[in-house]
Amino acid sequence: MIDAVGDLAGWSSFVPFGDAPSLAPLLPGVYLVRQAHDPLKLIYVGMAGERAGSGRPQGLRGRLRVYVSGKAAVSGLGEAVMDRALASPEFLRARVAEAEAGRAVTVRAMNRLAFDWAALEVAWATTATKQDALDLERAVLNFLAAEPLWNKAR
Repeated sequence: MIDAVGDLAGWSSFVPFGDAPSLAPLLPGVYLVRQAHDPLKLIYVGMAGERAGSGRPQGLRGRLRVYVSGKAAVSGLGEAVMDRALASPEFLRARVAEAEAGRAVTVRAMNRLAFDWAALEVAWATTATKQDALDLERAVLNFLAAEPLWNKAR
């Protein structure tokens, strides 16, 4: 599946999700997500443009930073990761054990834990504009229309 979208853009190499904010560019673009244990299967496609009122370019780096920070528990990939973590008895048992030991966590911390649990890797391609990023995202999603991605809106 990953090779199939390779011709649609010039993609970076995949990196661990937690490393992405320090490596991703401050440009608009599209990102591809996979799980480390299944590197041939894409699970999510997202885009990053400039956010209104940001004051400075954020692009891909800003979007991925929001996910890594735990601030996106109910947004796009953050929600998809949380949904799967909360459906995992293993993940939930670990959180219950923490709460019973008096180490309950915040929603933000829970979302970061869910991202760690999911063991994601990400690659990206930059675009000149937000509109170009939207167009590339749509092209990738159309190409992967038959695949069981975690994206809700397709």
